[in-house]
Amino acid sequence: MGRLKESSPVILLLLLFPLLHQSLTKVLGESESTRSGKEEGVAPEIHCSRERSRAAWQIIQDYLTPFVERERYQIPNKCRLHPGNDLYRDQEQHKVHVDIYEWKCGYCRKSFNEEKFLDQHFATRHYNLLNTTGTKCLADLCGALHCDYVLSSKKVKSKCNPAAAAKNRHLCESLANTCFPVSQGPAASRLHEHFLRQFCDAHTCTGKNKPFPRGGKKKSGVFYLAVSILTLMLLPLFYLLVFLHQREKRTGTQVLRRIVKTGKKTKPS
Repeated sequence: MGRLKESSPVILLLLLFPLLHQSLTKVLGESESTRSGKEEGVAPEIHCSRERSRAAWQIIQDYLTPFVERERYQIPNKCRLHPGNDLYRDQEQHKVHVDIYEWKCGYCRKSFNEEKFLDQHFATRHYNLLNTTGTKCLADLCGALHCDYVLSSKKVKSKCNPAAAAKNRHLCESLANTCFPVSQGPAASRLHEHFLRQFCDAHTCTGKNKPFPRGGKKKSGVFYLAVSILTLMLLPLFYLLVFLHQREKRTGTQVLRRIVKTGKKTKPS
């Protein structure tokens, strides 16, 4: 009986240990989670699509910038197409594409195996570098710049909305007027007309005009790259076959000469 009383505190501790362990683990887990949250930072809510902003920027680079550079024209700062008016421009410039499966942060050199994880890293760790003052979301111009046309892998025909087409055309024309005012000289006037033909004319439900009819930046396609690699791989094989053929030809000629010489030496009795 005495032994039972002495062992009662030990038994009680053994019974309470799982509960204590569970509570301690929960507290430590919450503390670790809070600390990690503080380290990562709580990003402010930004209503601007990074993917669509990237698409809009690429459209500008492919279908507008070559013509602007040809005219040696400086896009004014008040133009919403100006690089300084892209919310994500600085972060995009700090992306280092090392390899097909490696992306690196230009701020802290941390590596990721996909671009989307690098985007998430920017949103949580480097959001303080975004200049959120003013209207700087390039994705807001996607309607005028035909982002959906570029992002859609399959050009599915959908019912045209005349009101949406008119709204996008109005935005497109306002960009032309702000970015390339005809009063700024011949270069601006030519680019103003180019912008209307390249982007604005397609905002109609007639279906006659397609986006980017004047073309854009010439790209070295994947096909040409594949052909070049294949040529480099097959060229040594071609020379090897030529070498073997020439050697076989020489060997056959030498054997034939030996046979002829042997025939000449052997005379019938």
